[in-house]
Amino acid sequence: MATTEKAKRKFSFKLPHSYVIIVIVLILACLMTYVIPAGTFQRYENADGITVVDPNSFSYLESSPVAPWRIPEMIMASADTNAITIFSIFIIGGSFGVILATGAFEALTAKLAKAFSGRETWVIPAFTLIFGLATTTMANNQFIGFAPIGVMVAMAFGFDAVVGCGMICLGGAIGFSTGTLNVNTTVIAQQIAELVPFSGLWLRCVSFVIFWFITNAYLIRYARRVKADPTKSVMFGYSGAGVVDAKSLDEFQRLEPRHIRTLLAMLACFVWLIYGCFNYKWGLDKVSVVFMYMAVICGLLYGFGPSRIAEEYIKGMKSMTQPAIIIAMGCATTLIFNEGQIMDTIVMGLANTVELLPGILRAPGMYIIQSLVALVVVAGNAQAAVTMPIMVPVADMVGMGRQTAVLAFNFADGWTNYILPHSSALMGFIGMAGIPYDRWMKFFVKLFVIWVVTSMVILAFAGAIGYT
Repeated sequence: MATTEKAKRKFSFKLPHSYVIIVIVLILACLMTYVIPAGTFQRYENADGITVVDPNSFSYLESSPVAPWRIPEMIMASADTNAITIFSIFIIGGSFGVILATGAFEALTAKLAKAFSGRETWVIPAFTLIFGLATTTMANNQFIGFAPIGVMVAMAFGFDAVVGCGMICLGGAIGFSTGTLNVNTTVIAQQIAELVPFSGLWLRCVSFVIFWFITNAYLIRYARRVKADPTKSVMFGYSGAGVVDAKSLDEFQRLEPRHIRTLLAMLACFVWLIYGCFNYKWGLDKVSVVFMYMAVICGLLYGFGPSRIAEEYIKGMKSMTQPAIIIAMGCATTLIFNEGQIMDTIVMGLANTVELLPGILRAPGMYIIQSLVALVVVAGNAQAAVTMPIMVPVADMVGMGRQTAVLAFNFADGWTNYILPHSSALMGFIGMAGIPYDRWMKFFVKLFVIWVVTSMVILAFAGAIGYT
């Protein structure tokens, strides 16, 4: 027995802290600036006002490596560049600190749990469908603030925080990544590819349905396993502070009139929020303003005084310190590549390899290359502006439809957001849900592989039929 336990300890592996992982990534990024030649493409503004790359204009530049000891400087510059995202995380976290302190969610989820007794898993596809449809037209990180709601509901049903976060985060990932109606990614890529905006919708809709079924099957299987045996949860044994603590239904508050007032006010604010995002293209700054109002209105309607609202707001903001810092650290990678002037060199080298692949593998190959680019260029519209002017002529030269190239971009830009430690969407969601990065990856990595394989099959099909 002693030998067995010793062997387990010897061969066990534990991922390092999220901060350590990101620092390693930043060090590697700096070292790449010493190895990869600096280069650049000429850029110009097209007729639609979009800055694009001239694919025939690449030229090498004098090397300008970024020393590893400048990483703290890059992190501070990243914090400045991503100030709105970082402060929005604090603002939204503080708002939910107030709302959760009212106990309104506890009372509501207890009532829901009893109503869905024996049918708890029905909640999972319902949530993923709602947020999948919502993100067909906007970025998933607009809904980071909903993560605690999902966690509260999931834990009331006997699941864990990962299920709750997944219902929101992965549902939104499906809508955004399949790119059905997304103006900021699909339409930009189609404009660069000189395609009719929103054309090729049928295959993106089919992809949405396929990925929705796959994701729900994975989530429901995991949720049932956790409910049957809590030790199967990837969160089992984690002693860190989460946003939502597990409670039995008997410990939850009863639903009272003041809870109902609070919930109705919150619902009204969310309707206001969604209306603004759809009709006025609100960013995180405007979204955060709505959350500020939501915290004050809900707190007052519940019966909190101004001082109590302030106290609970500060508590909520404190819980967001780790994800906010992670965003600042992770996004420094892009700044390092830009200062080292190797971004365009990386993109050019990856794009040129598509021509070396056999016909049936060219579309999946383009997806893999776009995914590698997405590790560097996280923002979807930025990736479209950088890669599509290169990928479109490559697609033309190898006989691939431009619509297929756009779909490869959509999948690559979308799915990678949920494995990257420097993705503001992922770190925002798991930060709000109180899930460490290593625990998330333990849960998610198999689903990510399934997503990748499914994407390549769909793209191979698209290439074979001449998808337009």
